Amino acid sequence: MKIALAQLNPLIGDLSGNTSKIISSCNKANNQNASLLITPELSLWGYPPRDLLFNSRLINLQWELINEIVHHIKNKAPNLSVLIGIAEPTPDNQLPKLFNSIALIQQNGWKVICRKQLLPTYDVFDEKRYFRAASNTGLINLKINNKAWNIGLTICEDLWVEEIIQGHRLVGPDPIAELTKKNIDILVNLSASPFTHSKELLRQQIAAKAAKRLHCPVIYLNQVGGNDELIFDGSSFVTDSQGKTIHSLPRCHESVSIWDPSCKEKVSEWETTDPQERLLEALILGLQDYASKCGFNSALLGLSGGIDSALVSVIACAALGPEQVSGILMPSPWSSEGSVKDASALAKRLRIRTSVIPINTLMKSYDNSLEKSIGEIPQGLTAENLQARIRGTLLMAIANKKRHLLLSTGNKSELAVGYCTLYGDMNGGLSVIGDIYKTHVFDLCKWIDSNKAYKLRAKLGLRSDGELIGSKIRNKPPSAELSPNQLDSDFLPDYETLDPILKALIEEKRNSEALLNQGYSPSLINKVQKLIKQAEFKRRQAPPMLKVSDQAFGSGWRIPIASM
Repeated sequence: MKIALAQLNPLIGDLSGNTSKIISSCNKANNQNASLLITPELSLWGYPPRDLLFNSRLINLQWELINEIVHHIKNKAPNLSVLIGIAEPTPDNQLPKLFNSIALIQQNGWKVICRKQLLPTYDVFDEKRYFRAASNTGLINLKINNKAWNIGLTICEDLWVEEIIQGHRLVGPDPIAELTKKNIDILVNLSASPFTHSKELLRQQIAAKAAKRLHCPVIYLNQVGGNDELIFDGSSFVTDSQGKTIHSLPRCHESVSIWDPSCKEKVSEWETTDPQERLLEALILGLQDYASKCGFNSALLGLSGGIDSALVSVIACAALGPEQVSGILMPSPWSSEGSVKDASALAKRLRIRTSVIPINTLMKSYDNSLEKSIGEIPQGLTAENLQARIRGTLLMAIANKKRHLLLSTGNKSELAVGYCTLYGDMNGGLSVIGDIYKTHVFDLCKWIDSNKAYKLRAKLGLRSDGELIGSKIRNKPPSAELSPNQLDSDFLPDYETLDPILKALIEEKRNSEALLNQGYSPSLINKVQKLIKQAEFKRRQAPPMLKVSDQAFGSGWRIPIASM
């Protein structure tokens, strides 16, 4: 038996388009004599469909499209069986009214063969809003070439039951334990698992444990592609019964790959790619898909000569092509000559178009207009915010006129403590590095400029030797340049001190006592906690941020604005 693994990149809610992808995968599988085609979790809808699941028109369309797949298989691939992810209505009117299910499609029709048992409601997941938990584990028996195959089925979270490995698990049944009684030949897991820094290795460990418990190979098939803030990296794989990887699919790319259980494939070590390379590829995919799926062909950003806008420029060029990226330089009286030169030199290395719009005259105009209303020419924070808002307004105007996607260039450290300006530098349709701390921005840029990145840079169509970001940008002290000789450290602790505290509070959920035990002073801890709380109203109005950490400031962050 040959099994085709279709690692697909769906458009959420585009059931017709997603059906076309599935049918195309059927053709590829059939051409390679596959007997079974596997697609990801909710593959007909794309994950996560969220409140589109309440649309009865789409539910009804689903049945038409499933029958279309049945018709195609009957006429073009009669020996092929297909597993797809669907939203199955419950037989009653109690809420929730859907199951997250797998349908088996063959030439003579289709039927539901598996329903998800463990429904995640943590972080970005909200499945109990839509789905009802199933009570039984899925199982199918396929007779292929005179051999009966007993195949166990699970859906994403159903595999994640190893509390020792994960550090936690959902309350509920253990689908793997149930399958130990079924004497299965293969376990299949249809997933839609978003990328985070540590997720790839963790998936391997979880699947390996299931393989050892069941004494059979495990197929882990994941969705790929960017959907709003979430990035699905694919990285699907097959393990043998000992948990060793014997087959793998590419990271961050669609793919239909054939695995033959009867062939003794060589056990391979799991790919130990540099974490910086994995992160960069994920961010590129996230931006690329966000732009294309939202109807944008080009991107715009403000180039300040700083490291944040430099990193976003590199990601944008790799995602969309340099010819589709424009940078705007908007020097003020407080902009250093070096920053303008650094921004221009970066643009030349990246081969992107730039325009220079000095804002001196606009600043004076605002001063004159506001002087009578506030009793003086704007000073201090008011003046600094005006600069950022003038720049934000210019960028939005150009983006509107040219139909560019405006990219926000703020990092996670700034967003955490509110070192950013609403309707200014926070303007944009997408925050590309809003889930990356400032120190990690420096680390990633250092890696991009190292010879370790040359191969990937060439693959991405970027200049493949020498510095890309540039040492002048990487080595300058962080500054928003909104007042004379201003540095970020004038207002904030050094990022080397600040970022570990932020990560401990935001991602690791540590309390003040734990931080005190790590040696941080009470005054510093209180200051950072206060800044995080005061900035909540800003983050609520920020653009979507590409999620790459275990806790991002997105749909999984649900802190009240008005709170103690």
